[in-house]
Amino acid sequence: MAETFEININEHSRVPKYKQIVDSILNGIDGGEIKIGEKIPSINELSESCFLSRDTVEKAYKELRKRQIIESVKGKGYYISRINKNDSINIFFLINKPSTYKMMIYDYFVNAIGSHGNVEMYIYHCDETLFINSLKKNLGGFDYYVIMPHFRDEQSKHTSSTQEVIDIIEKIPKNKLLMLDNTKPNISGEYGSIFQDFEHDIYNALKEGLDKIQKYEKIILVYPDKDIHPYPFRIARGFEKFCKDFKLDYEILDEIYPDMELQDKDIFITIRERDLVNLVKQIRQKNLKLGEDIGIISYNETPLKELLGITVITTDFKAMGESAAYMILKNKKEQVNNVFKFIQRDSL
Repeated sequence: MAETFEININEHSRVPKYKQIVDSILNGIDGGEIKIGEKIPSINELSESCFLSRDTVEKAYKELRKRQIIESVKGKGYYISRINKNDSINIFFLINKPSTYKMMIYDYFVNAIGSHGNVEMYIYHCDETLFINSLKKNLGGFDYYVIMPHFRDEQSKHTSSTQEVIDIIEKIPKNKLLMLDNTKPNISGEYGSIFQDFEHDIYNALKEGLDKIQKYEKIILVYPDKDIHPYPFRIARGFEKFCKDFKLDYEILDEIYPDMELQDKDIFITIRERDLVNLVKQIRQKNLKLGEDIGIISYNETPLKELLGITVITTDFKAMGESAAYMILKNKKEQVNNVFKFIQRDSL
């Protein structure tokens, strides 16, 4: 029994106490001090021994159960999950860049997989050669391959694939392949896919905010034409179609320049975070009011944008990560267009 295992609580740490409990138990498992299948203290016992509130311990155990680290047996108590790591699924997770939102997908995916799988993440920075070499080195070594295909061509523009990319992906058994975030035509066979439809997603999301958008006189998309991590041109294509269909005055810029010629009733759609920051700085310097004089819509939700009250059009990263985990755990091979939405905040 692991009931005597010591839970380390640092009263002076800024780490929440429930998180300290979770980390202590995980460290105990990794260090061999707590064995798979062993019983751990009850909520009341741990609360009393560590001088913690019952709610704090309950929150920690809820987190551990959600991650399938522990399980409860009615009338007996809590036990370390009997799932053997050697029998769990090994997953190769290949992403194109370590951005906030890509890491959100990864985190939601790992949490949803829980103790059923071991996930190894690799990053290829939109570089075709790094992508191909990563797959070559790891073919046959994993049970599943989760891949986000976004590449940078010789002109630093976005491309979804090359023949070399398709050739290496074709070597992955289709029952082990899950394409994430971007669609991948020309791949044979049935495989799982959870993707964004970039052109139609931005069109439909902007349509949701049409009443607000029409209060402005000109709409400007800041689409980085060249970037080390380029964005699909289908975003710009969907934006342009939206503006033409609803007869809006529009412009596409490749960045927010210093000393922009900002006009009252301009509305900007930014994609890169640095363009959003530069734009907000200039709005403040010119004593313009965000949300009234100038509107902003940002592409891709992040916690910081939510905190700052920035309106966003975004895919649901939580849904993408958790749906990917579900498809692997249930061995599904569906093609799913991920949820994309318009979130209204004070910047519009």
